[in-house]
Amino acid sequence: MSRFFLFPFTDFLAAYDRGIGRQGLWAMLWVALACGLTWWVYVPLHELMHAWGCQLAGGTVTRLDIAEGYGGSLLQRVFPYVSVGSDYAGQLSGFDTHGSDFVYAVTVFFPYLLTLLPGVPLLLLVRARRHPSVATLLLLGAALPLAWAPFLSLTGDYYELGSILASRLGESMLGLNTSGWRGDDLFRIAGPLFSGTERMAAADALGIALGLLFGLLLAFVTYALGRRLGRALGLRGEPEWMRG
Repeated sequence: MSRFFLFPFTDFLAAYDRGIGRQGLWAMLWVALACGLTWWVYVPLHELMHAWGCQLAGGTVTRLDIAEGYGGSLLQRVFPYVSVGSDYAGQLSGFDTHGSDFVYAVTVFFPYLLTLLPGVPLLLLVRARRHPSVATLLLLGAALPLAWAPFLSLTGDYYELGSILASRLGESMLGLNTSGWRGDDLFRIAGPLFSGTERMAAADALGIALGLLFGLLLAFVTYALGRRLGRALGLRGEPEWMRG
C-alpha cells in the first residue's frame, strides 16, 4: 500500500535519472523548455476540456474565461462561450449541471484524462529509455505537467472533486448545509478559518478538511490508473532501486 503513495515520486526520480542523470545544466534547460511549452498549450486545453466534459455529461456551458496570454482571443473566435480575461489563467465561470453531481464531477475531472494518457505513460516511457538524448529530455519536460496535474491542482480542481464527495456525505448523513464547501479555490473557501474576520462552524472546517483529504486520495488514484494504463502498454523497465 505504501508504494501506491510513493509511485508518483519514485517514477519521477527514475525518469529524472534516465533523462538527466549527470548531464548537468544544459539537460535541465531542455526539460524546462519542454515543460514550459507543454504548460502553455495545456492550460487552455485543460479549460476547454472542462467545458467539453460538462457538455458531454449533459450540462450547459455559457462562459469560459481564458487569459489573453494563453490564446484567449484566438479561442474566442472558435468557441462562442470563450471570453478573454480572468482572475486565473482560465476558469469555467458559467456552466449549469442541472443539479447533477455526476455532471459536476465529470466537468471537473475531464481534463485529467490527459494525465491517464499521455501523461503518466509518457513519464514511464522516459523511465524505460536506456540512453539519454535530447528527445528523452523533451519527453520528460512534456510529461511532467501532464502526469503531475492532479497534484498541482490539489487546492483547485481536486479539492473541488473531493468537496463534492464530502458535501454529499455531510448532507445525506448529517443533514448539514454544505453549499459553502464546494468550489475550485480552497484558499478562498477556507479563508474565514485564517482571516479572523468571519467565524466558521466546526462542521464546515471539518467538511473542508475532508474534501481536501478526498481530493488528495483521488489524485493518487488518478495517477495509479495512468500508471496501470502505461504498464498495460508495456512501459515497465523499473531500475534496480525500485524493485523488490
